[in-house]
Amino acid sequence: MIKMTRAEKGTRTANGESSVFFSESDGYWHGFVTMGIKDDGSLDRRHCKSKSEKQLRKKVKDFEDAREAGRLAQTSRVPTLAEWMEFYLDTVCTRLVASGKMAPRTLDDYRSKTRVWIVPLLGQHRLNRLLPEHLDKAYGQMHAKGRSTSTVLKVHRILSRALSVAVRREKLNRNVATLVDAPAAAETEIEAFSREEARLILKAAEGRRNAARWSVALALGIRQGEALGLRWQYVDLDTGVIRAWFQVQQANFRHGCDDPHACGAKRHKAPCKTPCRAHVHRSDCPTGCKNRKHTCPKHPCGKDCREHAQFCPQRTGGGIAFRPRKGKRRLTLQCPPELLPVLRAHRETQDLERLVAGDAWQDHDLLFPRSDGTPESRTEDWKEWKRILKLAGVRDGRLHDARHTAGTLLIEQGVHIRVVQEILGHTRVTTTEKYTHVASPQVQDATARMGAALWGE
Repeated sequence: MIKMTRAEKGTRTANGESSVFFSESDGYWHGFVTMGIKDDGSLDRRHCKSKSEKQLRKKVKDFEDAREAGRLAQTSRVPTLAEWMEFYLDTVCTRLVASGKMAPRTLDDYRSKTRVWIVPLLGQHRLNRLLPEHLDKAYGQMHAKGRSTSTVLKVHRILSRALSVAVRREKLNRNVATLVDAPAAAETEIEAFSREEARLILKAAEGRRNAARWSVALALGIRQGEALGLRWQYVDLDTGVIRAWFQVQQANFRHGCDDPHACGAKRHKAPCKTPCRAHVHRSDCPTGCKNRKHTCPKHPCGKDCREHAQFCPQRTGGGIAFRPRKGKRRLTLQCPPELLPVLRAHRETQDLERLVAGDAWQDHDLLFPRSDGTPESRTEDWKEWKRILKLAGVRDGRLHDARHTAGTLLIEQGVHIRVVQEILGHTRVTTTEKYTHVASPQVQDATARMGAALWGE
């Protein structure tokens, strides 16, 4: 606390101007500069001191120049990377999601990788003391733990974007992530199903709910989010034109209270249907339950348990959002004639489901919703795909392999690569060219002709 005489106190102006004075109590020159207004409405006054009046006035001038240039001088310690990531995700990225510039699933992925990798490996470093060597070491630890190069690359990009914002806001002088060679993601090998396997998959899907979902996947090659986001208003059952313009996303709820453990969401409100993060603590279950999929309603929720944030009285976020598909252009497709009867029959079945559901039906105009009309989750959609593959008796494969299968079958039928690019909605033809390495009937015919030319009679 600075002790000032009555005359010295008089030099502190009340109109927000800077003040400079000498304090006999400590022998220092002191300066107070008004930088702006704090969040609580009070003046943001910065203090500096020096033994020399000349040096003191220079410090005051630096503060005033920073104020006029719109740069607020640092008032407290530099935040750690963990603190900055919290601000970046909860403030900057959340605003981008609200404005539609960032997908909710993208923010969820940012949060997940920040929680699992960035904070544990780098969170303790202060922003101004973060070095490229720290990033190299962290990436090396991720590789040592068996993480793929694509995961390391995603972490690097998240970190680089967060630090870029810190540089623009003058929390940092440089983005150290730009001084590190970005990890190179390994090229993913295309594994498509054969024509015979694709027919077995469609046969296995017959009679199952939303069976047309898999006919659309294999015939049109659209992505999972685009298929789950298809709406009837964008499907013309007469002409076969489908406008796959949007994808549906379910944003996760977040706790809006100060203490997630103190609100009503800290315990299960109903028996669990699927394992959640809270179950890693099942050894503490008051009923002594040891089953990972237990249904104990008194099981405490873990700190990051997103499943229960929906019960928070002050929850934020969440809800259904239709976002433009991945890519820079709208994708308009033409159905094969054989697919149209499948879609018409599917609509009739869905009309019956709507009647059975009654008031419980939530109409979002979706082609492939849940039994109550709400969007199907990506996880359940993936599980259904795995069940169908098992029933079909074909090899296990990713859901995205259905898209690869569509592209490969088009190439095998002799469709020009530019047309395949248009159907799959690829921005660059180099992406489509990945399908041409698969041995097609044309390639086999070409090699047979070459063999005949060299060794034939």
